[in-house]
Amino acid sequence: MNFGRSLIVIASAAIALQVNLVQAQETLKIGAPLPLTGALAPEGAKLRQGYELWLEKVNAGGGVKVADKKLKVELVYHDYQSTTPKAVQLAEKLISDDKVDFLFSPFGSGAAKAVSTVAEKAGVPLLASSASSAEVFDQGYKNLFGLYTDNSTFSEPLADLVKAKLPNVKRVAILARNDLYPLSLANEFEKSAKKRGLEVVFFEKYPIGTLDHSSALTQLRAAKPDWVIVTGYINDLILARKQAGELKVGGQVYTLINGPAYQEWIDAVGPLAENVTTASWFHPVLNYKSDDVFGSTQNFVAQFKQKYNGEPDFTQASGAAVGVILQQAIERAGSKDRNAVRAELVKGGFKTFFAPISFGPTGMADSYTPPVYQIQQGKVKVVYPADIATSDFRATAGN
Repeated sequence: MNFGRSLIVIASAAIALQVNLVQAQETLKIGAPLPLTGALAPEGAKLRQGYELWLEKVNAGGGVKVADKKLKVELVYHDYQSTTPKAVQLAEKLISDDKVDFLFSPFGSGAAKAVSTVAEKAGVPLLASSASSAEVFDQGYKNLFGLYTDNSTFSEPLADLVKAKLPNVKRVAILARNDLYPLSLANEFEKSAKKRGLEVVFFEKYPIGTLDHSSALTQLRAAKPDWVIVTGYINDLILARKQAGELKVGGQVYTLINGPAYQEWIDAVGPLAENVTTASWFHPVLNYKSDDVFGSTQNFVAQFKQKYNGEPDFTQASGAAVGVILQQAIERAGSKDRNAVRAELVKGGFKTFFAPISFGPTGMADSYTPPVYQIQQGKVKVVYPADIATSDFRATAGN
């Protein structure tokens, strides 16, 4: 009798172990290397907020639907400390040690390009949340899919606006962070300016980690530009705008990317934000209807506000967007098999709260037009495209 009971106990334990093993396997693991410390920590924190909002939403609904079952999503984070070599090491670890099914890219074009080589070698689809430089996507990789349109979709509309609205603008000065994305963006602005007959009278690069732009801005001021363009990330651009004000750098137009789309940039520079232009792939003013877990841009914005007590900017939205794109691709495929999911990503046609997303031949999004914004009376206004514009484009007043 005891022997029989022992067999039952053993059998029950074996069944329970099998169930536990099956349940352990029935998850979707996504690797997310992030710059949670170092110079890019603000951007890393924002991406994580986007990931977490999507994760919370999808898991609250039971997970990602795969055929007749749902898989809970697990995000595996590692901090690469804002250094690209560390991002590469951690991507390798996520694939080999953590056994993730898919990858979200690190922040920015430089780190995304480096990590894409790791993903390609391992055959792991990589969703790039924040890479917009064509140089990232010119490697012939089949596992790289970028949410952002290329940098010329920023420079071309802005150059058109300046040419059409401010015919007296003739001289352009460009100060660029010496990093893949900001430098690529600066090069696109140079091309767009020259294409319209504008003279680029100053083009200089500043090193990553620069804590004083005064020397470069003094030289820039001497070039007497009508249009001042500075590229970099938020901390760079807070400093650059403040010092340009202190040095009384003139110009009819100030364009800074990426920075003015962030409320903290506006708060940090105060009145110097007035009439500064920028461009971004996302803003809460948009209102796409979507097939994702959020249902629309406005629903996403409302849920973000509820969770984080503030409006999302494009970086936070990008984190959630790569989540919903991957989710839709997996659900279409009816599998988390990498080849099947990759095939769905290639097909595109994803209706998301962020924008309608399809990927071009290189894997870069080519299915929407990013808006151009201008800070007017301390608020972000859309000045392009015309169908969603909330204000007219203005010249920068004073310094």
